Amino acid sequence: MKRTANAVWSGNLKEGEGNITTQSGVLKDAQYCFNSRFGKGESTNPDELLAAAHSGCFAMALSMILGKEGFTADSLDVTSTISMDVDKLEITSSNLVLKAKIPNISQEKFMECAQAAKSGCPVSKALSIKINLDATLINS
Repeated sequence: MKRTANAVWSGNLKEGEGNITTQSGVLKDAQYCFNSRFGKGESTNPDELLAAAHSGCFAMALSMILGKEGFTADSLDVTSTISMDVDKLEITSSNLVLKAKIPNISQEKFMECAQAAKSGCPVSKALSIKINLDATLINS
């Protein structure tokens, strides 16, 4: 299986701009620019898209793991915050914050499943950065 996205950039780094389009068409000519990445621009940027990919992938992986253990989540609310060292232009971490409602699961089993999803989701495996996880089980 392969998925594609296309980015087109015009101009120099600070004044230029680009558009991103995904294979699915969910993003079609979505604008991105220097200010959206390093300032207060209102278009998207690669770091935001990486955060979206990581949070979505983690939620799906956790849902799969929970299912194999006999649990179904009422909700998995996942936020990924991507951090960048702007001086080195290096993405340094993804901080996952999970708020989960899962009936009849113990704290121990919840943490076991969450840790397995953190290390096992395909986006986590693709990243060579530190990945943090703050997971909270909300009792139903």
